[in-house]
Amino acid sequence: MKNTAAFLVDIEKIEFAEVEVPKIKADEVLVKMEAVGVCGSDVHYYSHGRIGDFVVEFPFILGHECAGTVVEVGSEVTNLRVGDRVALEPGVPCGSCEFCLSGRYNLCPDVKFFATPPYGGCLMNYVAHPASFAFKLPDNVSSVQGALVEPLAIGINAALTGGVKLGDTVVVFGAGCIGLVSLLASKAYGATTVIAVDVIEKRLEVAKGMGAVTLNAKQCDVVEEIKKLTGGKGAQVVIDCAGTNTTICQTVHVAKAGGTIVWVGLASDYANGLEIGPISTKELTIKSIFRYKNLYPTTIAAIADGKIDINGIVSNIYKFEQTPEAFEQTLKNAQNIVKSVIVFD
Repeated sequence: MKNTAAFLVDIEKIEFAEVEVPKIKADEVLVKMEAVGVCGSDVHYYSHGRIGDFVVEFPFILGHECAGTVVEVGSEVTNLRVGDRVALEPGVPCGSCEFCLSGRYNLCPDVKFFATPPYGGCLMNYVAHPASFAFKLPDNVSSVQGALVEPLAIGINAALTGGVKLGDTVVVFGAGCIGLVSLLASKAYGATTVIAVDVIEKRLEVAKGMGAVTLNAKQCDVVEEIKKLTGGKGAQVVIDCAGTNTTICQTVHVAKAGGTIVWVGLASDYANGLEIGPISTKELTIKSIFRYKNLYPTTIAAIADGKIDINGIVSNIYKFEQTPEAFEQTLKNAQNIVKSVIVFD
């Protein structure tokens, strides 16, 4: 078996090189990659070489949203067999810290997460991964859908954390990939109205196609428009997937009294001008999420059963050999690309 990897060798420069096929441990499976989603974090590493304290050391392999077929199983693996198609949960926690033992393994300080320095990603032909974090895909779930389980799990976590329920109105700031999956999850949990806010028309078109009421923040006063749409009451749940200073401040003004705000995206390090008064007088609950925990089975089941149609977020498909082009276009053509997925032959 030949294993080719796509290496980020410098800012905005990807080259291919041969690497050894990983030797699996007793509790691991070897997976032949079939689809890898291009995430915003991947693009940020590609264009900036770092995200906060996570700094890339070149050469570096990107990619963490992935699915493929099991081609080898370790001696201790009982839940999977050769030929099974799987989605890989990219973060492998230590399993023994207080967060892991309490079930909040997404907060594990020693998690090994694909494409988060110093750990490389999955943009290669063969990847070794613990079988306990490889989830079998039903026959009616494609590998491209399997690669989208990861971002959809974030959207489901956002809706669950916000407590979205039947009849709710939900506002989603940001209609990129995570905003769209938050929209889909909110609808699946019963929201009757989802208002999506963005500044990119292509994203808003996709959101509208998914049943959202859309607002272009460049063309209207978002707070006033949401008040009009909700009869002056605001939304029961507000999910901020943009995380800009502007949207963070707007969340408290568009939330209904007694409502819940969920901060998902964090594009700004500080919030200047955030009014504290409405948080108190409206008795708002503000929560945040970090990735997800124990949600891959739920997410896969939602796709398989047709409760959530994830296909609509994919705007561009590239072959593995087109990986450099996929990243270049995703970075430079953000006005037209909602979600890129790289597929393998």
